[in-house]
Amino acid sequence: MSTNPERLATARAYLHESAEIKRRTAEDCAETILAGADLIAEAFRSGGKLLLCGNGGSAADCQHMAAEFVSRLTKDFERPGLPAIALTTDTSFLTAFANDCGFDGLFERQVQALSRPGDVLIGISTSGNSPNVIRAVRYARTAGVRSIVLTGAGGQLAGLADVAILVPSTDTQHIQETHLAIEHLICWFVERALYRSPMTVHSGEGGS
Repeated sequence: MSTNPERLATARAYLHESAEIKRRTAEDCAETILAGADLIAEAFRSGGKLLLCGNGGSAADCQHMAAEFVSRLTKDFERPGLPAIALTTDTSFLTAFANDCGFDGLFERQVQALSRPGDVLIGISTSGNSPNVIRAVRYARTAGVRSIVLTGAGGQLAGLADVAILVPSTDTQHIQETHLAIEHLICWFVERALYRSPMTVHSGEGGS
């Protein structure tokens, strides 16, 4: 099968750019990734839960990350389920509230209804300017709920959260690709902070 050289070059350039953003993220964001994982582990250890919100591809990320916590990240590290809820899945609530009250408050309303002090909220927005995520994070601060945001390079969210993980890019696709790697890494660290080995509860400090 013949390959068009221009298309081949485009494919390689895209993948190289994605890899470069991940490399820069490794340099710039490792400490905040660990801080986010520690915040979530502390909440789980204290009986709290994790709430997640975002729009579009970021909504899919919320559901993916919640699934990793409630189920498991990998088959070789079996452990109990951990309480994580994506605020993007209840279509009856989402359509009712957006229709009656507007779209901007639908995550804030769920944080108000479902959160308790000691919980953690993750807000995901590639722009850092999603109004409904901003309102949810702002409300969390008033309710004793710690917050983590995953964004790109810019936006209002970074200044509102307890932990801000800022991917050094303004390209939505590459930010989302990097967010997925960060989300998996956070899950990996949380599991090992809570369990020294599969199915063994760890009540002290540190991981495996």
